Amino acid sequence: MKRIIFNVLALGAMSLFSSCGNETDLATKLWAELDKEAPPNTLTAKEAKAGWQLLFDGQTSKGWHGYNMKGIPDVWRIEDGCIVVHGEGGGEEQDVITDGVYRNFAFTVEYKLSPRSNSGIIFQVKEDAKYQFPYETGPEIQLLDQGDRPIRDSLQMHGANYAMYAPKATPFHPTGEWNRLLLVVNGNHVTHWINGVKLVSYEKYSDEWHALRNSGKWANFPDYGKFDEGHISLQNHGSKLWFRNIKIKQL
Repeated sequence: MKRIIFNVLALGAMSLFSSCGNETDLATKLWAELDKEAPPNTLTAKEAKAGWQLLFDGQTSKGWHGYNMKGIPDVWRIEDGCIVVHGEGGGEEQDVITDGVYRNFAFTVEYKLSPRSNSGIIFQVKEDAKYQFPYETGPEIQLLDQGDRPIRDSLQMHGANYAMYAPKATPFHPTGEWNRLLLVVNGNHVTHWINGVKLVSYEKYSDEWHALRNSGKWANFPDYGKFDEGHISLQNHGSKLWFRNIKIKQL
């Protein structure tokens, strides 16, 4: 009996380590496929061959629209090869989302923060008139210039899976410099990477995920995390941010 229990525990540990290894191997492969020296908002032959697609051409809002809207809210503008949110009036009801929906994918974007800015990348978003905001359905990667403000809750820190999982590292570049994010959604496994460093890793629908989802902020949002396929959203939270080099690869 002791031998059987030991073998079961060993197999479980091997599975855990294998999962972590596979997760890192996949992210490393995806990161290596991206050409960090290419001009912004371009797709190299290498990236295209690997299956990456541009989600922003640097000149137009093609491929994006306002949440539950036609067209783009005025708070968003195309400037100097970037999608820029100016944060003038309105709130998360003026988020923009991709025209397409995605289930298993790798998503990358370069973003730049202004002083004390606050925004996010939201995914698995359901677009429906019964929801006012994308965050009612989709998890958010927090983008935040923490500056000198006290952040009492690590679940709200830069890089967190907002109100769910705190970031395990702080590899961020200074305010006003570009950061590069990689989000990998592979089945129920989700990882956040910024500047090549893993910040968050979790298994959707795990016991831990359910406990966090049902005990905090999201307990009051019945459809949060309900959808496995959805749009990707850039959030307007009343401050200025820049986004460029937005690409996706379906897995």
